[in-house]
Amino acid sequence: MPRRPRIHLDGVPLHIVQRGHNRQPCFFADADYLAYLEWLNDAARHTGCQIHAYALMTNHVHLLLTPGDAQAISRMMVSLGRRYVPYINATYRRSGTLWEGRYKSSLVQSEAYLLACMRYIELNPVRAGLCSDPAHYRWSSYRANALGDSAPQLTPHPLYTTLGADDASRQAAYRELFHQVLPDTTIADIRLALHQTQPLGNNRFFDAIEQATGQRREAKPRGRPRKAAQDADGNPRQMGLSGLDG
Repeated sequence: MPRRPRIHLDGVPLHIVQRGHNRQPCFFADADYLAYLEWLNDAARHTGCQIHAYALMTNHVHLLLTPGDAQAISRMMVSLGRRYVPYINATYRRSGTLWEGRYKSSLVQSEAYLLACMRYIELNPVRAGLCSDPAHYRWSSYRANALGDSAPQLTPHPLYTTLGADDASRQAAYRELFHQVLPDTTIADIRLALHQTQPLGNNRFFDAIEQATGQRREAKPRGRPRKAAQDADGNPRQMGLSGLDG
């Protein structure tokens, strides 16, 4: 079966996952994480991509970013790989590929899923059992977004800035989001969209993408149709209807 073509659009957030080849480690020491973050910052700045969240795991990477120019994403990932992969190979006297084929990506509708996607990414170390609190993990964007630590790689998304009138209030509101359990249905939606290289959003978002690209793109669960998601009161979950970027 041919691979689904990736869709990148100007100004639309994108969730990227890149895994180590055969699920093997891609980070081996603190210096590796630091090098990756430095080169991520350089590549993002040079290509006009804004990074909103990240989590560097032992054998894979999560990034949430918005490109000014859709073509900039591929340039950013190539630039990053051209520095990081030779560094790893030289440092650890290895050869060959480091990453598992192409990175996976999913367009993200801002108002419906962006903050949930940030939580999903920054909670990855907790789900993996590496820590009990995302604040205890050094290699994610949580400490910057929630506690104000310096992270030159990051540019706050406009939706994040609406959480409060100043940095302190935004960080407090962001921390409060993590006191709420991320619904299993949301986690499943994020994973399915990534697995199928499809957009993450609602029908209005899918319609806007189809209008922009001429392609109908949405994730399709295998097997029997899943029941409609419901809110805490048992009502059908309604997502805001907006344009392409929420």
